[in-house]
Amino acid sequence: MLDALPMGAGVGIAALVGLVLGSFIATLVLRWPDGRSLLGRSQCDGCGRALGVLDLVPLVSALVQRGRCRRCGAAIDPFHMQVELASGLIGALALSIMPGLAGWLWALFGWLLLPLALLDARHMWLPDRLSAVLAIAGLLLAGPLLDTGLIDRWIGALAGGVLLALVALAYRRGRGQDGMGGGDPKLVAAIGCWIGWQALPLMLLLASAGGMAWALVTQGKGDRPLSMRAIPFGTFLAIAAWATVPLWPLLAG
Repeated sequence: MLDALPMGAGVGIAALVGLVLGSFIATLVLRWPDGRSLLGRSQCDGCGRALGVLDLVPLVSALVQRGRCRRCGAAIDPFHMQVELASGLIGALALSIMPGLAGWLWALFGWLLLPLALLDARHMWLPDRLSAVLAIAGLLLAGPLLDTGLIDRWIGALAGGVLLALVALAYRRGRGQDGMGGGDPKLVAAIGCWIGWQALPLMLLLASAGGMAWALVTQGKGDRPLSMRAIPFGTFLAIAAWATVPLWPLLAG
């Protein structure tokens, strides 16, 4: 049925789904690290008023209300609109580049990676539960994405997780300190459940290049030496994983 949708309709529907999911993802990223419930009604941070349906239409409400609460005029955190827009773009790009089932799977991959990327960027935290959901979804659904068999994806999970765990162990023994968070190997294992073992080297190369570029660009903005500064590597792993999906067939072919 997904393959039968006209391309324009698929892109539009995926964008709308992305906007709705982006609203939930933004709420998750803002509330979960503070221990707040994800199920309660959204409230204005300024006056505490419970937000109604008209206040919660993704992207549209923020634009109509000019980013402010209708009651007290307090500014609404632009993070909500930014995440909704990013999630909508994930859906639209995925269906524009890869129409049909593969595009929807690529969009789902992006939507599952987005909260992990944001939580690591903001809090240096990769929750095991989100990585587990990503892994299970990959093993169950991701075969048509890159035409990878279940065995290839199991090998990708084991090889990716073990490889990064060994790198982290070697760094700890060589430098006497942790150089990688415990969530990174688990995230790579979950990514392997989606892209298989064949595309893992490309993904790790892209993530490493992105992390090094970010470190070099920001090296003059902190008071700690480059070798001592924390890098949200999970964010770069997530970005690289999503970018690997369209790049791998081009390079492998």
